[in-house]
Amino acid sequence: MVVLPQPVALDNHISLIPTYKPVFTSQPIPVVDLTDPQAKTLIVKACEEFGFFKVVNHGVQPGLMTRLEQEAIGFFALPQTLKSLAGPPEPYGYGSKRIGPNGDVGWIEYILLNANPQLSSHKTSTIFRQTPQNFREAVEEYMHELKEVSCKVLEMVAEGLGIEPRDTLSKMVRDEKSDSCLRLNHYPTAEEEAENMVKVGFGEHTDPQIISVLRSNDTAGLQICLKDGSWVAVPPDHSSFFINVGDALQVMTNGRFKSVKHRVLADTRRSRVSMIYFGGPPLSEKIAPLSCLVPKQEDWLYKEFTWSQYKSSAYKSKLGDYRLGLFEKQPLLTHMSNV
Repeated sequence: MVVLPQPVALDNHISLIPTYKPVFTSQPIPVVDLTDPQAKTLIVKACEEFGFFKVVNHGVQPGLMTRLEQEAIGFFALPQTLKSLAGPPEPYGYGSKRIGPNGDVGWIEYILLNANPQLSSHKTSTIFRQTPQNFREAVEEYMHELKEVSCKVLEMVAEGLGIEPRDTLSKMVRDEKSDSCLRLNHYPTAEEEAENMVKVGFGEHTDPQIISVLRSNDTAGLQICLKDGSWVAVPPDHSSFFINVGDALQVMTNGRFKSVKHRVLADTRRSRVSMIYFGGPPLSEKIAPLSCLVPKQEDWLYKEFTWSQYKSSAYKSKLGDYRLGLFEKQPLLTHMSNV
């Protein structure tokens, strides 16, 4: 396991970081072997029940995962003045404590990198200029590999749901205009608060994209919310990936799959480093329930919207807001007169 050589101080101008009591209960998380002939069936079941699952035998070399983690640690160990040159994020770039533009905060510093070379980002370029060539090479190779994992999972989803053609979902992520991104998170160790409370690293939220592929070091902290509203801890596994259903996939399956609500609590003993690839569609892509799953529009639970419209709406919301609420179709009400 790779650890930061010394504690990294976050800026201290934000003091009101939320705290929670740590969750020690865990729920068996579905595990899918991507080489299993039944993988597509297991993935659909996991997406329906949890919106979340772990994948093994994914084909990504452990050395690449470790190399990118080491490069990320090298960046986060830089002096704060140098890191801040790549911030504040808009949305790409370096951020510390502030998560988004609407007041959300957490015990975290992070880099958000654009995964599409056709969509230029000044802040992404700044980060690459401040880091060794090895950093950029590791990032680009990792993003390529994670795109392949994302597409493989989405094609299994399509097979499991009987969606044709098989690449209906994956082609949005493979598209040369795909609005995908890579996020590198560093959660420094945090002192235990009063009454055994711990700081929130990243508050509860769902991911707006189609699919998210997460990998972390062996430090705990990730939690997911179950259908009954209870929170459970997800045991870390640095050799595997965790897949999140995103809001866009929830819409395209007309709510059959649920975008999983999740959060991260800071650890009081060790720092946590995570790397998340967010597979998104092109900005102009229309998102709506798939006609092969829901033939009649009157059965749609959601209005049609473009990814650009949804992304814009999401960035105007608070982290924990139910963003899909604005795009749900309202049931017809029967008005009765009092005559």
